[in-house]
Amino acid sequence: MGQKIASTDFTAEDYILFRQKLVAQLKQLKQLTQQTSFGQGELKIGAELELYLIDKAGKTSSSNQLVLDKLNDPNFQFEINQYNLELNLPPLKVEDKALSKLHQQLDVKLTQLKKVTDELDIGFAQVGILPSLAAHDLSISKITNQARYHLLVEQLKKSRGEAFKINIHGVDELVTEFNHATAEGANTSFQLHLMTPPEQFGRIYNAILLSQCLVTAVAANSPILLGKKLWQETRIAMLKQVLDCRIKDYMQCQLPPRVNFGCGWLKQGAWDLYAEAVSVYPVLLPYLFEAESNSQDLPELKELNLHIGTVWGWNRPVYCPKNHGHIRIEFRALPAGPTNIDMVANAAFAIGIAIGLSEEIDELTAITPFYLANYNFYRAAQFGLNANILWPNLNDFQLRSESISDVVLAMLPIAKKGLVKYGFGLEDAEKYLNIIQQRVINKQTGASWQIQQIQQLEQEHDTKTATSLMFESYIKQSQLDLPVATWSLS
Repeated sequence: MGQKIASTDFTAEDYILFRQKLVAQLKQLKQLTQQTSFGQGELKIGAELELYLIDKAGKTSSSNQLVLDKLNDPNFQFEINQYNLELNLPPLKVEDKALSKLHQQLDVKLTQLKKVTDELDIGFAQVGILPSLAAHDLSISKITNQARYHLLVEQLKKSRGEAFKINIHGVDELVTEFNHATAEGANTSFQLHLMTPPEQFGRIYNAILLSQCLVTAVAANSPILLGKKLWQETRIAMLKQVLDCRIKDYMQCQLPPRVNFGCGWLKQGAWDLYAEAVSVYPVLLPYLFEAESNSQDLPELKELNLHIGTVWGWNRPVYCPKNHGHIRIEFRALPAGPTNIDMVANAAFAIGIAIGLSEEIDELTAITPFYLANYNFYRAAQFGLNANILWPNLNDFQLRSESISDVVLAMLPIAKKGLVKYGFGLEDAEKYLNIIQQRVINKQTGASWQIQQIQQLEQEHDTKTATSLMFESYIKQSQLDLPVATWSLS
């Protein structure tokens, strides 16, 4: 959805022509992936960080246009709501200090952003869901004035045909509905991009799915939505519901929602994910681009990329036509924040455990039904480090119910081995994985700290005041870039 799209009214013929384009480009992509040079460039990682803009009271500030004008930096871009920004970091070569360089990129860019927001007398927050978010922040009036966002929201509404409903049961209960999908902007994430050798794509992708529960539990940072204490990573439940545009007939309801964990273990390579997206998901935005001009790069496959951009899987393939082409993996389940060092630690664990487990992933997936990996993921999102999951053991080929915290600690050496094997430095691997270990030992993630701080403050204040005071402390400690595991409770 990062492509520039003009506002338009779509006709029935547009849907037919777009569908024809998808089929043609899907066949074209298969031919490209069979070229010996495809995906053979040097391995890189990259990241995107979504942010909230906030006022001095910690509430949303609808000022992304002002901030972007003042920044004048192409690395910062619009997001769907006026109080959101996206930071796109330049890709980094997988090498000894790549994780430290990613950390440095975040430090430099967010220091630049802070200077601008200070001048405008506002601030920004790195948090999965803004604790002060109110229902009026999710109205259509808050949408960024860009054609692609208005078009997306309108098409989702047409496809749904009725209000978008949210029903989440956690510590509290939230039952509400919205006429538009603008609530999608109620979450911000830290999205990783990882290039893989084509022959390893399937194994690494499956390892990401299997380990997603572990990463989600240790990274959780979204416990509050509209004043309610819900899941440790409420984004997971909320996005699945608010972007569910299936109509209520038998055929559509048998199809997976557009936000999902996946449809099954990947049997072969990246192309299968594109084929699945074309087969399973109805066209949402049948926007037809102008014919591509001849260039030295491979074809851009714009329609195919647009379509898969409207399927919000928690892990998604990304096609790039440059430098002989490649398909990388986008990790989409990580929340923003709490600090730069915590986000890089999350990245280190997510990448390391995926690479580390990929060596035995065929055996691990053979004894782990896919629906149980899906179950583990949602348990982790709801309960964080307090979750129990069903985890495979290859010593006796059994699934055991285990504490997710114990599994994470047991997997840290495998994650370190995976990082080093892939080309990351041992010093970086140990530095950032030690932060994950500290979180588990202290039982303190961004989400658990927020809830514990509110509960402590509620002894003297009402919930709204306690939440406000908590977030004030969150912002102060976040700016120090100290790991959340070390944060104090006031």
